Amino acid sequence: MYTFEKLNERISVCASKEHRFGTDAFLLTYFSQYRKKDRVCDLGTGCGIIPLLMQKKNPPAVTYAVDIQENAIEQLKLGMERSETVGIIPIHADLRDLGQAVPLAQFDLVTCNPPYKADNAGFQSEDASQKIARHEILCDINDVCRTAERLLKFGGRLCLCNRPERLADVMFAMRSSGIEPKRLRFVSKNAETAPWLFLIEGKKGSKPFMTVEPQLYIRTADGYSGEVMHIYNIGKDD
Repeated sequence: MYTFEKLNERISVCASKEHRFGTDAFLLTYFSQYRKKDRVCDLGTGCGIIPLLMQKKNPPAVTYAVDIQENAIEQLKLGMERSETVGIIPIHADLRDLGQAVPLAQFDLVTCNPPYKADNAGFQSEDASQKIARHEILCDINDVCRTAERLLKFGGRLCLCNRPERLADVMFAMRSSGIEPKRLRFVSKNAETAPWLFLIEGKKGSKPFMTVEPQLYIRTADGYSGEVMHIYNIGKDD
């Protein structure tokens, strides 16, 4: 069962029980600081929420959207049919073995909202698609970083998000793949709660030096924070 959710008057996302999206996709897209001239690859694209969010304002020159699940790519294509898009290329492939489907060493930016949980951690859904999206069953963070290294130009950026308990795993995987962590931001529901998410950027071939940015709060006493409202509304009326 599909539903179509409008991001603005031009862009719609096809969502389903198997492939949905949440706040983290909006935050990661904003954090990535993508540029109009960029060549982008989104790994594990799901319903294509990140490539479609990038269409709201100054879309990249080209965006490859990769997912191993055929039904996810089908949802992206359905969303594209209802949207005005520029340069999105859906790719049904395993990110661990892209073959000739995606060019290597040509991308300015790789994004990924990866499975947050290790294969043996926590409750696993009986739904296969949800299990693959949430747990490191078909790929893990090391696979993501190794693939990103192959895709990126020298100096290209990998931006991803994950849960705070996985921070050490993510940073180790980045460095082991020649991608140096350069920028880190934690996200909390409000000023009284511990972070539930982090956003991190690494650069291929860069020297060690990382900036920790001010914490992002989803809500204040008056509702959504001003920054979150700005993130949600980017390109709303374009």
